[in-house]
Amino acid sequence: MADATATEPTFGLAALGQIALTAHDLDRATAFYRDVLRLPFLFRVPNLAFFDCAGVRLMLGPPEPAAPNHPGSTLYFRVNDLDAAYAILDDRGVPFTDRPHLVAEMPDHALWMAFFTDTEGNTLALMSEVRQP
Repeated sequence: MADATATEPTFGLAALGQIALTAHDLDRATAFYRDVLRLPFLFRVPNLAFFDCAGVRLMLGPPEPAAPNHPGSTLYFRVNDLDAAYAILDDRGVPFTDRPHLVAEMPDHALWMAFFTDTEGNTLALMSEVRQP
């Protein structure tokens, strides 16, 4: 079998344009992402709210018709200073499930994370790649 990637044209599937997360209470979820996490709010239509995550849209709304009714994928928010970001969000009442901790030692950096949940039960994380001197 030939390598399909070598013969098929590239048409931009590498770029992520939008992520959808389930929100059972859209007002509550919108307030959390806008007021607590302070993501840039883009717009809202009757049953959907949209935020900008550095060029990738985050869509909050009811589950897609064919999707099971459960929390979505984990979103990992890249931060430069994990301890500072953790302290700020902790002060805002974000429910962390753990403290910042080392996940992996790589040849050129250490990967640190701290996990938390939003108001809808979705798992989120702060991540920081600390470069080795």
